[in-house]
Amino acid sequence: MDLGLRGRTALVCASTAGLGRATAEALAAEGARVVISGRRADKAREIASALPGAEAVECDVTGDGAAARLVAESQEALGAELDIVVLNGPGPKPGGATAVGTGDLRAAVESLVLFQQELTAAVLPGMRERGWGRILSIGSSGVVEPISGLVLSNVGRSALAAYLKTLATEVAGDGVTVNMLLPGRIETDRVRSLDAGRAEREGRAVAEIAAEAAASIPARRYGTPEEFGAVGAFLCSEQAGYVTGTAVRCDGGMVHRL
Repeated sequence: MDLGLRGRTALVCASTAGLGRATAEALAAEGARVVISGRRADKAREIASALPGAEAVECDVTGDGAAARLVAESQEALGAELDIVVLNGPGPKPGGATAVGTGDLRAAVESLVLFQQELTAAVLPGMRERGWGRILSIGSSGVVEPISGLVLSNVGRSALAAYLKTLATEVAGDGVTVNMLLPGRIETDRVRSLDAGRAEREGRAVAEIAAEAAASIPARRYGTPEEFGAVGAFLCSEQAGYVTGTAVRCDGGMVHRL
């Protein structure tokens, strides 16, 4: 299937590793011109150099005005306004509800909600004027089933989901879709780090923790970043123009609800 992305411009946030990188590579494979962004400028340039038409833009999402700068620098690098924005960022630190403080919650909301809202607000006017746009957020299965020990992620991403669902109803008539893509356990550094942390806490081998987690998934394995990226590319495609205001799970059946 031709996804109709050839020549489209895309910014993928936090795309120097993991799910962001996989999504950026899938979009580039479909002919989109992609901005690889992240705090590691050298890594962003390395990845961009291997993708046709890609550019690298350094960005620290914690800085004041970071969203506006990222959009401006991305559009300058590509020489065009953005058709696609993939919202993404590093997950906040693990912890249960009784182990985190107000400052932790504030930081999670700033990184997982406020930056994403500012970035979206910066690109929406152009998308609506042109009658075409795709906003896709890389979220977490914690949006539909809170994950034990990840309260900051659960809270921040759920708040972002509420904002994006509201937004989707307001801009659908302008040809702009707004969706979330929710990973389960995908083989990324983030998931490996969480497995390692649990192994240390419980005094067990990391391989044992991973095997136990995989056995609890109906697919009996972790997903690959490439599988996730392919779903992301479809949600940004021409053919997905009637898919909006929804959260799609890529989790091997891990969440026990439709």
